[in-house]
Amino acid sequence: MAGDKVVEFTDGNFEVEVLKADTPVLVDFWATWCAPCKAIAPVIDELAETYAGQVKIGKVNVDENPATPGQYGVRGIPTMILFKGGQVVDQLVGAVPKNQLESLLQKAL
Repeated sequence: MAGDKVVEFTDGNFEVEVLKADTPVLVDFWATWCAPCKAIAPVIDELAETYAGQVKIGKVNVDENPATPGQYGVRGIPTMILFKGGQVVDQLVGAVPKNQLESLLQKAL
């Protein structure tokens, strides 16, 4: 479901891959049964290609990794949370247009 530049984050690797990352990280919280998540997936893949080397982009499957979404108050999916230096910079909820996601990424660059 993800392009080759999109990283899979889990409860187990979240701290190392996201919170201790050297670059900003965009995390897409999603599930296989979520239609809006599927709708936004190609945009996430495209952004991962465009921002490769500048922003790490990955996904957390909320069904397989329940601890992390709970920790960040994720109530609806898709939720995209932008992290920089281990801190939440901003977040968007829902299948938002690509330009909104790009604006979100610009906050961390």
